[in-house]
Amino acid sequence: MIYTLDLQSHCIMNPQVEHLVKKTWAKFRSLPDDARLMIAVSGIPGSGKTALANMMTQQINNIYASENPSSTPIATAVPMDGYHLTRAQLSAMSDPDHAFARRGAAFTFDGEKFLELVQALREPLTLSSTALYAPSFDHAIKDPVDDDIAIPASCRVIFFEGNYLSLNKGPWDLAAGLMDELWFVDVDFEVARARLVKRHVKAGIAKDEEAADKRVRENDLVNGKEIVDCRLPIQEMVSSIYDPTWEKS
Repeated sequence: MIYTLDLQSHCIMNPQVEHLVKKTWAKFRSLPDDARLMIAVSGIPGSGKTALANMMTQQINNIYASENPSSTPIATAVPMDGYHLTRAQLSAMSDPDHAFARRGAAFTFDGEKFLELVQALREPLTLSSTALYAPSFDHAIKDPVDDDIAIPASCRVIFFEGNYLSLNKGPWDLAAGLMDELWFVDVDFEVARARLVKRHVKAGIAKDEEAADKRVRENDLVNGKEIVDCRLPIQEMVSSIYDPTWEKS
């Protein structure tokens, strides 16, 4: 199915978002008590997958809280950014200049480490289950921070988001096989390019729009082609439009 996601409206009345939320909630309600619902949201850079994962997390938690006042959240979003290889690991590669230039490509992520987290989260929950932890990414130091994102045992709906979560290559395909659903956020490459140029300049990744555009064309969109061309079968295709949070300071 193809749905248009209006990222400028976080309102559940949006019929496309409403479909995804209702579907997710119904799946959660049908789960046994010892299981988690795990959904992977992927897409090319600049597609809006982070916004979708965060929006879904908020909406599911809102519904649960309305039925269970004073409860702890049951949904969380886990980004793939923390699985970037460190700068030290990139420097140790046979061609470190190429590795740094292509940072963001699939080979510059620790897919095996991500798979380990997914496998651990797939284990049945028990009374003795404790929180698991995912790494985050610190843009100030340009490196991951281990064990920075807590996933409590009470969180039973997990929205993973990242570029390669529906890639048909190992180990990403193994992680994808453990998900309940794969969603893909679709966007025109030219639209993504314009968004990413602004984002790279704003984040200090590139000094100006010319440098940002060069990086986008030679790295982000190259990665995007692999993401699209090597995509596994998915359950939901979401057509992205602009995410206004990219314009905020």
